[in-house]
Amino acid sequence: MNYNIELKEKSVQPVLAVRKTTSIGNLPQEIGKAYGSIMQYLSELGEQPADVPFTAYYNMDMENLDVEMGFPVSKQLEGKGEIKAGMISAGKYVECMYKGPYAECAPVYDAMNKWIAEKGFKATGTSYEFYYNSPVEVPESELLTRIMLPLK
Repeated sequence: MNYNIELKEKSVQPVLAVRKTTSIGNLPQEIGKAYGSIMQYLSELGEQPADVPFTAYYNMDMENLDVEMGFPVSKQLEGKGEIKAGMISAGKYVECMYKGPYAECAPVYDAMNKWIAEKGFKATGTSYEFYYNSPVEVPESELLTRIMLPLK
């Protein structure tokens, strides 16, 4: 399959996020809890997300996933409890918009990693997924996910 893989230069993006270690089986519940608590906190602050929700994957250990789940925000905000203020670093990213079930996105990662190697870049090992809709809203075949891989 052909994927539209692009090299982008990104500026710093402030975020509010919850970082957890969880298994792949518990990930949907953890994501739901994190997004819900962050949206509630943003509402308390009178703020809105600056973009769609994301999950950052710091490893691919399916039993002990190190993930950060959150929302980009328009300015640096204070965290509260397990909700931490943070940022997505500035720099070069390879990105691709994927349409389809979450469970079937591995070929996109493979294609992106191949593209990175062919162009002589190196990935950091972290990946970001930005979710433009959810399985509650659309059939799995219509899910839209922007995948971003930061480069060293």
